[in-house]
Amino acid sequence: MAASLRCFLRSGKVGTFLVILKLFPSDCRLVTVRDALNQAMDEELERDERVFLLGEEVAQYDGAYKVSRGLWKKYGDKRIIDTPISEMGFAGIAVGAAMAGLRPICEFMTFNFSMQAIDQVINSAAKTYYMSAGLQPVPIVFRGPNGASAGVAAQHSQCFAAWYAHCPGLKVVSPWNSEDARGLLKAAIRDDNPVVFLENELLYGVPFEMSDESQSKDFTIPIGKAKVERQGSHVTLVSHSRFVGHCLDAAAVLAKEGVDCEVINLRTIRPMDVECIEGSVMKTNHLVTVEGGWPQFGVGAEICARIMEGPAFNFLDAPVTRVTGVDIPMPYAKILEENSLPQVKDIIFSVKKTLNV
Repeated sequence: MAASLRCFLRSGKVGTFLVILKLFPSDCRLVTVRDALNQAMDEELERDERVFLLGEEVAQYDGAYKVSRGLWKKYGDKRIIDTPISEMGFAGIAVGAAMAGLRPICEFMTFNFSMQAIDQVINSAAKTYYMSAGLQPVPIVFRGPNGASAGVAAQHSQCFAAWYAHCPGLKVVSPWNSEDARGLLKAAIRDDNPVVFLENELLYGVPFEMSDESQSKDFTIPIGKAKVERQGSHVTLVSHSRFVGHCLDAAAVLAKEGVDCEVINLRTIRPMDVECIEGSVMKTNHLVTVEGGWPQFGVGAEICARIMEGPAFNFLDAPVTRVTGVDIPMPYAKILEENSLPQVKDIIFSVKKTLNV
């Protein structure tokens, strides 16, 4: 029953989720990813007066996706700041504020727009600590929705995980569920390094169960540590963000056919928890990576290289298989969009191909 319920929740069909609250243990409750992010920012704003949020429509409008709902009314204009439509400008203000001792959260309405500010993110935020010989930290969080949404075409559908993970000096985080979002965002805000925090628009309204412990004000998730979401013995599936859910759904289908999948939620892209992946591969002897980004020089490609270069390579019984987005700009038409992104059936096909079943 629990597995079926998790599949239902990941489907996004949440209109009637309240009627099933009684199925959960008393120490768990359902929290949407949006509310988990909102709670994390609220608690960190309250905990540390140096923290502030800025971005387009984050204040009076409560955020384009309502992630900052209620924060402007609680903390006012000095801590929740609406900006002009000028990513280069407000990202630069945020980086300068971080250098001056504050701890800004810089929201991009979508990470596609972060391209307007990439000089600030890479040359100003990521490199300054090194260039100052460790004298000038830049404690800043760049956050917002990343990857494909629905019906927003080529210029609003890119995944920037590999883009930013390529750059030394940045930490890159990609949460999946509400616990990830809450714990990792709090850790990112407290971190003294610049952190790129990649959310997913399609997950904002999806509820996940959270324990009382994970809702504690002191709860954080260490950056750089992956999580095994499902134990298995036949094949390892490694993914991040929304496609962790796809992997779990594929694993549930394959389990009925006698295939036991282990599913790893990366949580952090840089620094990557290679040890977790290696340990799993040494157990299952097979590896499939799943991501929504393009295949060339992607997250899956990096995982393949790290496995090939490390001790787990000798444990592989078959080549590593990658499931990725198609190597084209995102089409607008719905049917083409669906065929440009990994689906559960694609993961199932790749697992069977890897296992030769």
